[in-house]
Amino acid sequence: MKDYLIRVVDSSKKIRGFFINSTQAVREMERIHSPAAPSSAAMGRLLTQSFLMGAMLNNDTDSLTIKMDGGGPIGTMIAVSNNKGEAKVYASNPMADSDSYPNGKLNVKGVVGTEGNITVISDLGLKEPYIGVSPIISGEIGEDFAYYYMSSEQIPSAVALGVLVDIDLSIRAAGGYLIQLLPGVDESTLEKIEESIKAADSISSLIDKGMSPEEIAKFVLKDFEIEILDKKEIIYKCSCSRENVLRMIKSLGPDEIKSMIEEDGGAEVLCHFCNMAYIFGEEELNKLI
Repeated sequence: MKDYLIRVVDSSKKIRGFFINSTQAVREMERIHSPAAPSSAAMGRLLTQSFLMGAMLNNDTDSLTIKMDGGGPIGTMIAVSNNKGEAKVYASNPMADSDSYPNGKLNVKGVVGTEGNITVISDLGLKEPYIGVSPIISGEIGEDFAYYYMSSEQIPSAVALGVLVDIDLSIRAAGGYLIQLLPGVDESTLEKIEESIKAADSISSLIDKGMSPEEIAKFVLKDFEIEILDKKEIIYKCSCSRENVLRMIKSLGPDEIKSMIEEDGGAEVLCHFCNMAYIFGEEELNKLI
């Protein structure tokens, strides 16, 4: 089944929500980066959050970059998304590992850490991008973004992100949801939603059981009459290309390019998001000078 995301509101316009199955996208992430199990869960959660945030962008040319660095062994994680259902992610050290909790749950906090910040950069085509920053409070990612929305954007939110990693490190299920109160709504509404979330299984378990985003939305928001506004397929996609890399090399200036030719006889550039290697010979680089 293809991954997709739905956007919903309740009939009284008190809340809006985004619900996603990101299993295939997280599997593609795992194929590209081959991370250790807890790092796979961490990167998959951040990728899923990136899809959710990208769905809130208004224009096809808008983009959103999330940087998360909690001081843990995974290092810096960066995810980039747009409103077309495309996102990508990488981590400084995807092989970072940590002991699981006694109940067998992966210790995502152990690789992410809690000594650092989330930075969200929204490029909306304006003169300057919007930048929001908030501290990492748990290292579990979902809770950290709920705190981000409240502290940086003053929007009461409930965030659930989950990645179910099998014993062979394959991805069994992945997904998430983001529920936000609309302006003027009492926070007791969010408390009711949070009680419903606590009573439910984890988001990855619900997806592993075969529940669709629509079914999960109706289950989590069972106390509300919801309307599905739209549905969008999502995919792990890197926008790198040979042309883009050449433009990047050209921006370094003639002196740097000459140094590449003299010292290495060319240049090799590796994309961190998809691990594609681009190799340029002396003749190709000379054309950039």
